[in-house]
Amino acid sequence: MADVAERAGVSASTVSRTLRGLATVSPEVRARVEQAARELNFAVSRQAASLVTGKTGVVAVLVPTLNSWFIGSAVSALGPELRTAGMDVLVYVTPEMTERADFFERLPARRNADALLVFCFDLTAEEKARLDDLEMPVVYVSQHAEGCPSVYVDDVAGACRGTQHLLNLGHRRIAFVQSVGASGFAFSSNERVAGYQQALTRAGVPLDDDLVVATPVDDKRSIAEAIGELLSLWEPPTAIFAEHDELASWVIWTLRKARVEVPERISVLGFDDHPIAEWSDLSTVAQSPEDIGRAAGELARSLIDDPDADPGRHIVLPTRLIPRASTVPLRNGGAEGAEGGAG
Repeated sequence: MADVAERAGVSASTVSRTLRGLATVSPEVRARVEQAARELNFAVSRQAASLVTGKTGVVAVLVPTLNSWFIGSAVSALGPELRTAGMDVLVYVTPEMTERADFFERLPARRNADALLVFCFDLTAEEKARLDDLEMPVVYVSQHAEGCPSVYVDDVAGACRGTQHLLNLGHRRIAFVQSVGASGFAFSSNERVAGYQQALTRAGVPLDDDLVVATPVDDKRSIAEAIGELLSLWEPPTAIFAEHDELASWVIWTLRKARVEVPERISVLGFDDHPIAEWSDLSTVAQSPEDIGRAAGELARSLIDDPDADPGRHIVLPTRLIPRASTVPLRNGGAEGAEGGAG
């Protein structure tokens, strides 16, 4: 920093203020300091700065996987949000149980970050207790954590809205296909089932447990068996609400392979607005993982900057229905038509 100050003809404190982005530096001085820093390939030392400020300038992120459209999109939007504040992102990925156990045993983020964002994690009571012991803000992303800062969409309201869309089209035999085994998304999964059931109850449609089936999303045979259960009912569904868009795309593929026309015989609705939804003209309940990532970054920054900020603040983002070609009004005799197609 002294070298930069000498080359720019300013004091070391002015260099410090400039590189921290403070407004007390004039544009002319800022330009000279930045030019000198570039010429000397100077970079701020996080370790040295932390000795003065007590902060690392780093936000840690804990994810079960990066092989997820939702998590990848949210983390990608989080990075620029933090970089505008001069902060870096440190990502911990724990896809295997050994890596996960090691993280919760050592808690490496404790000494290396100012806050921890926990993305889409189905935590055990012991793991939650370990995070409660961290001496830093812990923000839960895409899940509600009672008494802890959280950022998520209203999955119940979104599923209600999606189910109501199908009800408005005249459907009464509406099935719900739920995914199982998707680590980290149990909160959203259960909330979406609850919203689906809530909308049916409000419409006076009796709940039918036979219309709710579960399947791993990465197993074609299991998906086919789940759809087979629905098509073999005495009154098969005329519409299927899939927990998320990727599952909905497999539902459509399975139905068409069985010569059941979509949407003429069975309408299909998804959730998320994954790119596959637009490509396949799938009706869906949309959320924005980018908005969730940015909101999580803003919340983390506010908690770092203000230790007295509300530690239990929740940011609940809205969803919106996007109708496309996979959902249509119920035709007369729609249920019988679906049954005939299954046979």
